[in-house]
Amino acid sequence: MENFDALNIRNVAIIAHVDHGKTTLVDQLLKKSETLNSRVELQERAMDSNDLERERGITILAKNTAVKYKGHKINILDTPGHADFSGEVERIMMMVDGVVLVVDAQEGVMPQTRFVLKKALESNLKPLVVINKVDKEGARPLDVVDEVLDLFIELGASDEQADFKVAYVSAVRGTSSLSPDLSTQRETMDPVLDLIVSEIPSPKVDIEGSLLFQGALLDYNDYVGRMAIGKIIRGTIKQGSIANCIRVDGSLKQFRIQKVYSFLGLDKNEVEEAHAGDIVAVAGLGDIYVGETITDIGCTEALPLIHVSEPTVEMTFATNDSPFGGKEGKFVTSTKIDDRLYREVQKDVSLRVERIGKGEEWKVSGRGELHLGILIETMRREGYEFQVAKPKPILKEEDGILKEPYEFCQVDCPNDTVGAAIDLLNKRGGIMENMESGITQSRLIYTIPSRGLIGMSTDFMTCTKGYGTMSHNFLEYRKIESMFVGERTLGVLVASESGQTCAYGIGQIEDRGTLFVEPGEQVYEGMIVGECNREEDLSVNVCKQKQLSNQRSANKEQTVVLKRPRKMALEVCMEYINDDELVEITPKSIRLRKRILNTADRKKFDAKKIATKKAERA
Repeated sequence: MENFDALNIRNVAIIAHVDHGKTTLVDQLLKKSETLNSRVELQERAMDSNDLERERGITILAKNTAVKYKGHKINILDTPGHADFSGEVERIMMMVDGVVLVVDAQEGVMPQTRFVLKKALESNLKPLVVINKVDKEGARPLDVVDEVLDLFIELGASDEQADFKVAYVSAVRGTSSLSPDLSTQRETMDPVLDLIVSEIPSPKVDIEGSLLFQGALLDYNDYVGRMAIGKIIRGTIKQGSIANCIRVDGSLKQFRIQKVYSFLGLDKNEVEEAHAGDIVAVAGLGDIYVGETITDIGCTEALPLIHVSEPTVEMTFATNDSPFGGKEGKFVTSTKIDDRLYREVQKDVSLRVERIGKGEEWKVSGRGELHLGILIETMRREGYEFQVAKPKPILKEEDGILKEPYEFCQVDCPNDTVGAAIDLLNKRGGIMENMESGITQSRLIYTIPSRGLIGMSTDFMTCTKGYGTMSHNFLEYRKIESMFVGERTLGVLVASESGQTCAYGIGQIEDRGTLFVEPGEQVYEGMIVGECNREEDLSVNVCKQKQLSNQRSANKEQTVVLKRPRKMALEVCMEYINDDELVEITPKSIRLRKRILNTADRKKFDAKKIATKKAERA
């Protein structure tokens, strides 16, 4: 690819609330620009290359690409929309000079729209607005533009930032125009690309000065190892040259720049050198970390470290000590788990890992349950085996006052379920800030403690009959007001014997609750096999066989008709457990268990806990 002058480069991030169409828009910018060979067939949501991203339909990691358009190179960063991965959004703001804010023409401004725009405005970036899904039934593009303007004003945007240009798009169909009138939509992305070229400023950089580069993202391949991706702030970076890396702790590390890669379309192209203003990947230092500065030899000027908001939720990870420990995993030892968690911290700046004492436990902190759940699922697929405890909000003390994280929460639900939703949110310690009622839907705005949201999604979907949507993001730390604990109210059915479950044993206890297991599964004493229909836990024998006599034969058991067991996904398990329970994670299985496996020991512990609660009430 020909060299570009810095004046012909545009660095832009695509930002939005989850599912408002960022990644689909990037697909269309790739297809409709002058970037891809006509013979290249682009798969849907091409930027979501991670298996979990494609399965769940969400962007987890910020990624970059570039397109050619009318003599310009436009570097595009596709960012996550989910609040749990907002750390990915925060750290790429210093790489770009403008943002494209994508907003759904029907849903309008949502909680994460507010968060990502706030970060862009704080970074003094030039915004463009794309109203997406204008062909959607119920689309209200002009009203949404007014909502966006109100948000800009509310967030303290400058006059220049609030005077934003708007494009109207249907990313799924690949059409766009500068008018909200649907009849003006054409099968092109030129209106969006033209606005990027005309409105987003070129990077203000010094090509002649000494090298200054800071990596905001990390990539990896088996050939060159870890690579730092970032914008060249000053000077030129050359393949094969010797450079300094100024580490996070301020120390210097000298290394040879092994490879420099420029981006175009879906490809990384090896280049001999790259100049200030461009976004490139640099390989050569195997342990480079996000925020570290690369300079010429003799230059010790370090760029400010990248600030990312602190985690709000923590979980305890531990080696698997269940009776089935080590049977299904490839990596099961504390050393392997410790190495894996350390590697994750190196690339995920929102994550914190702290080993607990000298034992085989780690406190892992992140931005939310989904953030930690994706890490757990990724490790599970890689062959790791371990166990995790219930997620908890991170508390902190300020001026002698214990505070907890509160979140801004927006709920949209059918009108006939509003009462149930309000009741649930109030019980969870939520404080209603606003309510808007439409013809069929209502919108509730709450501030709610993070601990109130943990374990709430299943109850929320039940009370809104599956039609409710809930979005939330971190607001601030406040004094603990609510006494809400967040424990599950119903007890569980706990296996009292180890062995293989059978239809007879399960059939005997079906009326006691809802089973999680079916005949033929291996269970162990202390494993949770179902939900009890009462508040207290119940020990059950799901391995119990029918006593045979000379009048009865074993094949009689085949006539037993059992209810279908409830299947528990990973995130559901994480939300479901109480403080005295764990989730056992292996590449093949996800099991629920009690911390104390022995039935007699557990009953003694439960009796003490009940006595303590009664004493507290008295």
